[in-house]
Amino acid sequence: MNMMTLDGYSAKIEYNAELDMFRGEVLGLTGGADFYGKNPKELRAEFKKSLQVFRDVCREKGIEPRRNFSGKFNLRIPPELHEKLAIAAQAEGKSINTLAQEALRQRVEARD
Repeated sequence: MNMMTLDGYSAKIEYNAELDMFRGEVLGLTGGADFYGKNPKELRAEFKKSLQVFRDVCREKGIEPRRNFSGKFNLRIPPELHEKLAIAAQAEGKSINTLAQEALRQRVEARD
């Protein structure tokens, strides 16, 4: 997946063949913000404009622009994987939660 960042915000970039343009969608917001451009320079400029408009509207309405994440989520995995995870965690003297956090952190930081 192609990503673009600006001022700590991330956007997913995709090519729209029908429009012959790139489309960006800002992720992690309390609402929707997208933008279009024919090349990376134009796309970045439109990202900046779209983000500014979104933040201005949020400020006017008293809304936080970023979604609030609790730090908790449920994960359903096959029992066999759960068993392997528990054994691996125990072997390393860690909790399943710690081992899972390490794996998830490694996965998302590999994208940066």
